[in-house]
Amino acid sequence: MIGRFPILYIVEADAEDAVLSSGVLAHLVDSLPNASFTIVGSAASAPLFADTPRLAKLIVLEREGHFDWIALWNQVRATKWGLVVDMRGSALSGKLRRQKRAVRGKDEPGVHAVVAAAAVLKLEPHEAPAPKIFTSEQTLAEARALFPTTGGDGPILAIGPGVEWMGKRWPAERYAKVATKLLADDGPLAGGRLMLVGEEFDRESAHTIRYAVPRARVIELQGKLTRLQTAAALSQAVLYVGADSIWTHLAVASGVPTVAVFGPSDETVRGPWQGASVRGPRSFQEFKALDPRLNQAIQHMMDLPWERALKAAVKLLKAS
Repeated sequence: MIGRFPILYIVEADAEDAVLSSGVLAHLVDSLPNASFTIVGSAASAPLFADTPRLAKLIVLEREGHFDWIALWNQVRATKWGLVVDMRGSALSGKLRRQKRAVRGKDEPGVHAVVAAAAVLKLEPHEAPAPKIFTSEQTLAEARALFPTTGGDGPILAIGPGVEWMGKRWPAERYAKVATKLLADDGPLAGGRLMLVGEEFDRESAHTIRYAVPRARVIELQGKLTRLQTAAALSQAVLYVGADSIWTHLAVASGVPTVAVFGPSDETVRGPWQGASVRGPRSFQEFKALDPRLNQAIQHMMDLPWERALKAAVKLLKAS
């Protein structure tokens, strides 16, 4: 049912981009209690918003062809929208009946994605809302159903080592070192559990990490959950450590203190919001000089020592 103030929210097709800008939608949910939301996204991004409060309709734009946009037009044109927020900058949003329209333009170079997204609502950088993915009690229950019943109820350290490109992959042995130190008997998360998140094809990259704690204390979730369920699972952690990936952005959007390891990507634009970014001795620009298109089969992350990530993790834990 369309509410008294209907909002049409068109999210980015890319799931990572949609998570990074998700604070804009959360801001509208929190600040406009009389609003209802119709959300349009791709097959990758739309499911992330299925638990949004006061969701009237979730529309999946399966493809990006001309006829697909016409089909979308036919679904949304009859409503006079209170607000249309278009994070894609599409032509469709300008043709709809509405009171107000907010359209995301081209991001300025060097501006963090969260700040750039907030600009669509004319929010100042210091007002930028943190990424947030809403998850229901049911979604959380579905995720928790996969938690082992053994292993105790100690604090959870979540790790997401999986990446789509090997250039961003940090060696599993170094994640394992960080996890071992944090979860050791004399560590800040003594007696804690280890949660591993990612896709099924990420399981191999986590092989070494599993041995950081006894098997009963490992919560193995790679390939077993949807991304929305993964966000719910991550909300149960006290700390997350991961790569520059969708899993790291989901951890941030779940409210978990986050440490992300960076090399051939720009943490000033896509680093974990209000979290910690760590890198080795080389800057992003130096990686670009070596690999201009950032697509070569090179293990760029070998020069980042595990001690640096551990130090950032301990600092975050003390601050939280």
